[in-house]
Amino acid sequence: MQSFSETILSWYDTYGRDLPWRRTRDPYAIWLSEIILQQTRIAQGQAYWERFLAAWPDVRALAAASEDEVLRLWQGLGYYSRARNLHAAARQIVAAGSFPDTLDGIRALKGVGDYTAAAIGSIAFGLPAAVVDGNVYRVLARHYGIETPVGSTAAKKEFTALAQSLLPAGRPGDFNQGMMDFGALQCTPAAPPCAICPLAASCVALATGRVEGLPVREKGPAVQTRRFDYVYVRFRGRTAIRRRGPGDIWTGLYEPLTNSHSGLDPESLTLLKSNVKHQLTHRTLLVDFYLWEPAEEPALPEGYFWIEEAELDRYAKPRLFELLLASLP
Repeated sequence: MQSFSETILSWYDTYGRDLPWRRTRDPYAIWLSEIILQQTRIAQGQAYWERFLAAWPDVRALAAASEDEVLRLWQGLGYYSRARNLHAAARQIVAAGSFPDTLDGIRALKGVGDYTAAAIGSIAFGLPAAVVDGNVYRVLARHYGIETPVGSTAAKKEFTALAQSLLPAGRPGDFNQGMMDFGALQCTPAAPPCAICPLAASCVALATGRVEGLPVREKGPAVQTRRFDYVYVRFRGRTAIRRRGPGDIWTGLYEPLTNSHSGLDPESLTLLKSNVKHQLTHRTLLVDFYLWEPAEEPALPEGYFWIEEAELDRYAKPRLFELLLASLP
């Protein structure tokens, strides 16, 4: 009978997803895929990965780009801190002279935590480091019947130690990718096909009727609701935008006027969209979108500047702003 690790590797050899970043050992390409795929589905992330490699085929090219250029290409992926960290880390790598090939060195890169460091290290350099993400938590919790709530410090320690103990010496990268694929394709969050699971005979959750109940999850933070009133000003083919500062959502991205900044008379505005709901991870945004077409050039609030409307595509914008622009006459 195969061990747990042998079963995962055998399953991965047969059913593992054929992804372009798995056909290379280039740490730059692998790192890029790991950062893009944080909080992003593979189907969407692959197109961005290809665009980034086409625009910046190596880490020196990415480091030489401007932050605005990186944010612009990232537009639509969300979680823009990932793009800013990616750019900063590229400059770290160039300054160091080469891509780091130790776990500590990889973990020292901006935006890289334990999971990403283990993924890059094991796949690109064969380092013996196990990854622990949502898929791994689910597979291990079900197979071994672990009830420690995921998201807790105790769970991270327990699951990391278990995953590390299962890591095969010769193929750490394949095992890690196998665990991720097994959780995504076989041991799925809802209605997993247990009847065809190669681990069914040894799965504690299946034997005890707890497949749907594992892993145990801690209650997440409450979702907050915020309201925005956006005003698109149009004056002689120009519009006004500003770059958002740090300390809030969408740092470094561009947005139109807000009613609170402009002090406008509501009678001068045309409502284009009302109560548009936009969902972020821990926030629900409710947005009213107005058009303002003044007869004379208005003074702009501090931080705003005029651009040609035709130039809007050159500026990285939140997905919400992109959606609102579609309603402009």
